[in-house]
Amino acid sequence: MPETAERTLPDTRFAEIDGQRIEYRWIGLHEIGRPVLVFLHEGLGCASLWRSLPDRVARATDCCALVYSRAGYGNSAAIELPRRPDFMHREALDRLGPLLDHFGIQSAILIGHSDGGSIALIHAGSDAAGERIQGVATIAAHVFNEDICRQGIEAARAAYAETDLRERLARYHGDNVDIAFRGWNDVWLSDDFRDWNIEEYLPRIEVPVLAIQGSKDEYGSEAQVRAIVSSTAGEAEAWMVEDCGHSPHLDKRDEVAARLARFVTELIEGKD
Repeated sequence: MPETAERTLPDTRFAEIDGQRIEYRWIGLHEIGRPVLVFLHEGLGCASLWRSLPDRVARATDCCALVYSRAGYGNSAAIELPRRPDFMHREALDRLGPLLDHFGIQSAILIGHSDGGSIALIHAGSDAAGERIQGVATIAAHVFNEDICRQGIEAARAAYAETDLRERLARYHGDNVDIAFRGWNDVWLSDDFRDWNIEEYLPRIEVPVLAIQGSKDEYGSEAQVRAIVSSTAGEAEAWMVEDCGHSPHLDKRDEVAARLARFVTELIEGKD
């Protein structure tokens, strides 16, 4: 069992789902008729690295929220490497549904950052979503691989080897730190991942979508959000956040929290 990461939040809990120990936080009390906000973290993230964003959006919308660490991250169960090139598909198609079932979530709005956003889009555009998913908000999601992404990930590999990046990540991932980094970095830079693309799922997404990206994102171009909003079947909006990198929800916390809250509120009010 991994030792407890330094930044584990005091209300962190654990669940056994499909034989894996999953770290999670449950924020607020579930009110019947309101969706649960489900936060899916980035490729180097975990539940605690969302910081206060889930709490703020849940409070502003009177919704409860589920924030969890996928296996191999934070204090969730370790996994064996290497990850397969379809690892996001497996998370979206095989694991997210059982996780929602475990918590009895019948109505959800998915909010995903980077890899988490891609997982949210795959799930929402698949048969696995059913009628449960009411909306999707992505932050710096990818729907295809591109050179700027590989360049950013190559720079991260160098930083992991040459700077204190490993030490800083270990505060959140504990003994999972190398699994978290290598499981993300190695597969994204593999030859088999060069043609990775999930655009086939976008036309099947009929629920509202908000696609957020920083104007200075070091891992993706504006082409990512353009593809999302032009290809999904339902109402979709793109928001390029000025002077932000790959994590607008950390660079401009107030603005992004407020925009996510408005997206959720308008979605709920539109269904009333």
